[in-house]
Amino acid sequence: MQFLRFLMMGGIAAAVNIVSRYLLNMVLSFEVSVVLAYLAGMTTAYVLARLFVFEATQRGVGAEFTRFAIVNAFALVLVWGVSVGLARGVFPAIGFNWYANDIAHMIGVIIPAATSFVGHKYFTFRRSIDQKDLF
Repeated sequence: MQFLRFLMMGGIAAAVNIVSRYLLNMVLSFEVSVVLAYLAGMTTAYVLARLFVFEATQRGVGAEFTRFAIVNAFALVLVWGVSVGLARGVFPAIGFNWYANDIAHMIGVIIPAATSFVGHKYFTFRRSIDQKDLF
């Protein structure tokens, strides 16, 4: 059930990510838009995960968000690499141009779902805390 809730909340955050990228892409490059949209989606994901998926830890919001950002930094590498790789490399090479940026970005956003869940469950929102585990 927790993974299902994570996926549902992640779907909402992904929608924020994709809509933000679309809007940002009107004034910025695709590559920059993907990164900035990811930050909007990540912030949405943190709030939804904390409210509906995981219990708050003893670390506090700042420390949790820092850990959330660390897990998401790894995911951002995947999202950006897949999105840009498909949109700038694979799709042009195979002659695919029907909403190529949008489809590339959607695929990129979906890719890190399972790895992010594991990272957040066992790192970001891990309940136990000791003296060396304050950040």
